[in-house]
Amino acid sequence: MASGTKSKGSSKPKGKGGSTKNARSSRNAVSRAGKPKPWGMIIGVIVVVLMAGGVFTYAFMQINEKEKYVAAEDNKDPSDKIDGVKKVTYDGAQHVTAEQRVAYDQSPPFGGPHDQVWANCTGTVYPKAVRNENMVHAMEHGAVWIAYNPDKIKGGALDTLKKKVDGQPYMMLSPYPGLDKPISLQSWGHQLKLDSADDERVDHFITSLRENQYTHPEPGGRCDSDGTGFDPTNPPPFVAEKPGKDAVTMDGKGAIENADENAAPGQPPVTAPPASGAATQPPAGSAPASK
Repeated sequence: MASGTKSKGSSKPKGKGGSTKNARSSRNAVSRAGKPKPWGMIIGVIVVVLMAGGVFTYAFMQINEKEKYVAAEDNKDPSDKIDGVKKVTYDGAQHVTAEQRVAYDQSPPFGGPHDQVWANCTGTVYPKAVRNENMVHAMEHGAVWIAYNPDKIKGGALDTLKKKVDGQPYMMLSPYPGLDKPISLQSWGHQLKLDSADDERVDHFITSLRENQYTHPEPGGRCDSDGTGFDPTNPPPFVAEKPGKDAVTMDGKGAIENADENAAPGQPPVTAPPASGAATQPPAGSAPASK
């Protein structure tokens, strides 16, 4: 081969710049391919987000759960959502004297004719059973009455019920001898019998019906017994014997004619106005006993 002639296989040597650039790119590619993703952090963030969402969802559900037992114009009787509540419609303002008894159709009673004087229901815990006729009147004013069988509810269970009542307005608690269930909750026209003081329906019943203006006849009626003659420290006692034939019936037969707004305890009943419309004046010294 002639001197100075280039071989066919020869080529230009590569420049230093191109070689360095390619090497650097290769190293970066290897670095990117070899660096692991932070899966632990990613999973941790996902878990936190899910837990936060669960907490907010639970809180929202709890609020909705409580709200459904609050009376409102579009939810007048929330107790309809409580399993086991018995409902009966009763007329109000049918009154009896302290000497009369009522032949109640329920035990404990939760509506119907009742004494002119209501039992104190200012969060009152009665250690002894109280006369039915006075307790029913308190429910006409919007109170919830928790009765319990003293042979079945004692100790911690009784303490649980006392905490729900003691000092709470429009609440009262008393033993009820012979009760067919350990616990019975009453409000006007409503009753719920339960086996346990820890049953969540106790609170649902109270929330739904205590001072519920849509479910009892006398919204705003008093619960204190000041000046009425009813002594919460020595109330009229419960009578276990069945009423006699002279008892006032559930339709009000035998009840006195006056409404409690028009007569004071111990005063003669005020009869209805004559047909002519002339009003009959109440006896001197009488005072309203209902409000």
